[in-house]
Amino acid sequence: MQRLASTAPPTAATSRPRAGRRLLALAVLTLGVLLTLLGQGRAEDGPVVVVAPIQGEIDLGIAPFLDRVLADAEADGAAAVLLDIDTPGGRLDAVLEMRRSLLASPVRTIAFIDSTALSAGALIALASEEIHVVPGGIMGAATPVLGATGETADEKVISAVRSIFRATAQERDRDPLIAEAMVDPAVEVEGVAASGELVTLDDRQMLEVGYADSVVPSRAELLEDLGLSDLPLVEVEPSLAERLVRLLTSAIVAPLLLSLGIWLLVGDLLGGGVGIGASVGLVLLGAFFYGHLLAGLSGWEDLVLVTIGVVLLLVEVFVIPGVGIAGILGLAALLGGGVLAMVNRDLDLVPMTQLLAVAGRVTLTFLVVSIVIITVIVLIARRGGGEGTVLGTERMQGGSRPVTARWLRWFGSSDVLAPDAEQTPETPSRGRPDPQPRGALVGKQGVALSDLRPAGVARIDGHRIDVVTTGEWLSAGDPVTVVTDEGYRRVVRLADSTD
Repeated sequence: MQRLASTAPPTAATSRPRAGRRLLALAVLTLGVLLTLLGQGRAEDGPVVVVAPIQGEIDLGIAPFLDRVLADAEADGAAAVLLDIDTPGGRLDAVLEMRRSLLASPVRTIAFIDSTALSAGALIALASEEIHVVPGGIMGAATPVLGATGETADEKVISAVRSIFRATAQERDRDPLIAEAMVDPAVEVEGVAASGELVTLDDRQMLEVGYADSVVPSRAELLEDLGLSDLPLVEVEPSLAERLVRLLTSAIVAPLLLSLGIWLLVGDLLGGGVGIGASVGLVLLGAFFYGHLLAGLSGWEDLVLVTIGVVLLLVEVFVIPGVGIAGILGLAALLGGGVLAMVNRDLDLVPMTQLLAVAGRVTLTFLVVSIVIITVIVLIARRGGGEGTVLGTERMQGGSRPVTARWLRWFGSSDVLAPDAEQTPETPSRGRPDPQPRGALVGKQGVALSDLRPAGVARIDGHRIDVVTTGEWLSAGDPVTVVTDEGYRRVVRLADSTD
């Protein structure tokens, strides 16, 4: 007799295990995706050969990638890490971190020069235990240059880099004089390069002077020659976090993050409130320092300098408003901390011209961002836009109310950007005061309808008008006198008996 499948609905007892299995399957799937994205999982057990590509320009994202690869290889008991190198060079600060990781790793490291290992690539190969090259491959030409102009670095930097190459060659039992000649054309190597010639070795020369252990046409043949062909190969790629580092530390994105973060943070603080603007600014600054911290550039010194900058801004806002000195010093500290985070931790390896170039790029980006933001604010204010743009809350008796960022009113006079206040027949809630000639309000008196910190709203000549003080903070209800009227910007001060 055949059984028919039961059509009874599942009970709670049977549905709970099914739900649990679904949750478990979802958790396993999520974990698998995360491990794939992070590039930290592999299926093979036992000794393996880890292959790490060092391709294209060396940037700040490659250093944490190589550090992770070497650490994982050591933890997993890998037989060797093979670096597949084909690079014209790149950032000095990044390759110094990579050199440090290679020299400190107990794992067998094999540099396979698949065509080119110039400049920073030469130091990566030199820091590896073994160097193998394809026919026609080259290595050398490592004179440090300025990234912005391509000019040769000054003698101080060349001397420091030459010492690094010499020490690396000595550590790997290779001729240190040849390593120095790759950096400084003034170094003469008999039979290799005369004085004034920068050393770049081809595959034959590398083999002759002991800078290559073999010349081999392919990676497969190299592994066979080394007795590693029977071991599984694990090809690794930069993880999501390491790709993010490359983005956050790029020459375009990094100054933008820093400039926008400072603008939003400073704008909200000096506007007397901490709302969405300041929060977004902190997020952008956090992303900036996160990327440079992972890249090995940013340190506690930079964070301390930025913290000092924020504290000085708070002093400017809440302790000595209107003076300006603390605010200027705070802004300088924020920018200075950002600039230092973008250069090498060892300032001896940073030419003054490079430091000035980075500072100039940050300053130029900050100015461009400032112009764009101010232009947008002026357009919004003049056209009556921004209505309902809530960026924070203002504490009041009996609760709180939403307010727009006060700093938006520094550059315009749109009454829809002001907090709600008592309406008068002359100023309907959605209207704008009749336009008046520039300077028409100078000398007129009124009363502050909101706290002026230093921007706010006052009733002057029967109209609700956005104003900014000369620097001092005033409270709602204080009498004010207009001292400057530029049509789109009115400056007031506390009225006195002489007015």
